Amino acid sequence: MSLLQKHLYILEAARSFLTKQAYLSDLCVEIQQIAAPTNAEQKRAAWVETFFQKLGLEDIFQDEVHNVYARIPGQNATSTPALLVSAHTDTVFPMETDLSIRIDPATHWIHGPAIGDNSAGVAGLVALAQLLMQMRANGAAPPVDIWLVANTGEEGLGDLRGMRAAVERLQPQIGASIVLEGMGLGRVVYQGLGSRRYRITAKAPGGHSWSDFGTASAIHVLTQIAADLTRLKAAPKPRTTFNVGRIWGGRSVNTIAQEAALELDLRSEAAETLENIVSQTLAIVKRYQSKRWTQQGVEVLIEEIGNRPTGAIEANHPLVQAAKAALTASDLDVRRAATMSSTDANIPLSLGIPSVCVGITEGADAHRLSEGINPALLPQGMQHLTLLTWWAARWLAGQENAPEGAEK
Repeated sequence: MSLLQKHLYILEAARSFLTKQAYLSDLCVEIQQIAAPTNAEQKRAAWVETFFQKLGLEDIFQDEVHNVYARIPGQNATSTPALLVSAHTDTVFPMETDLSIRIDPATHWIHGPAIGDNSAGVAGLVALAQLLMQMRANGAAPPVDIWLVANTGEEGLGDLRGMRAAVERLQPQIGASIVLEGMGLGRVVYQGLGSRRYRITAKAPGGHSWSDFGTASAIHVLTQIAADLTRLKAAPKPRTTFNVGRIWGGRSVNTIAQEAALELDLRSEAAETLENIVSQTLAIVKRYQSKRWTQQGVEVLIEEIGNRPTGAIEANHPLVQAAKAALTASDLDVRRAATMSSTDANIPLSLGIPSVCVGITEGADAHRLSEGINPALLPQGMQHLTLLTWWAARWLAGQENAPEGAEK
């Protein structure tokens, strides 16, 4: 018996909702129109909080980092772990970005900054809340509590701030986690790609490019550091990468720079190899903190600006198998690649909490102004999410094993 056949009564209670493609599309656009760059998610958080209040969810509140929490009470909330379902509210686009939407007349895809990452993910979260409350009203309450969290700080230098706060607050109660991204439908991420990020700053006396020639320049020092960083030895397996993503400094073309800085991203599939390339980086910086450079008035500083921990569950874990079975039951293909990524799931995975990250629909051009999603797949994406959420709640209550016939 397939996952869909086993829980067909759950979907029957909400079938009319799941076929409302236009409603789900409009929800994505409504959320996308609320600018929410990392560290400025307050307006979008307020919208989610109001939506939850209208649905009548319980224990609705915002924390100090503007995460929005709400709880759907389960049948057996006191003796079993709860399920966490989350979606990040922040986007990579600055507040002043033009958020105009364009519909492709040929494909009917919706295009606009952050429509997929992560407006569609937030839409999936609030639509799930609406659907579960409808099911609960029809006598199908989940067997355990389900906490819904619209969290902040997933992108860039947000450093998973929101998810860290959410898991810290709820960890004693949480037995499993489902993380929603707007794009990537068919992908099941269950391995957290670790990363460390640093800002390296060089300071020097500087001066006039002619009269003070020979005085130490922060830019000259920093470019030497950057050149050394390009020679870092990155392990091919487990795969490890490095990237100098930004570099800036100086005042004018005829000024010897007094200050310059760069930002470095280090990633690896394994904690050990990540620590190795971090050690190499620190050794490079230390060379530029030696007496040879301090005598010239050079000061080099390094600051950690991001730390995303690694973590994983096995491919044959029941939660992974259920996510794949729910895709098959929703007539969707399971993507074979991209089981590892850097997402909010890194936090629960690093703490031993079973977690998967799944998408709501297909998308393209992530983090570009032309970002787009396929609205036609939103109902199937919601069906997949509903099946997975219901299965996970029953699994936490001890009412489910790994899905029959799931691939190993």
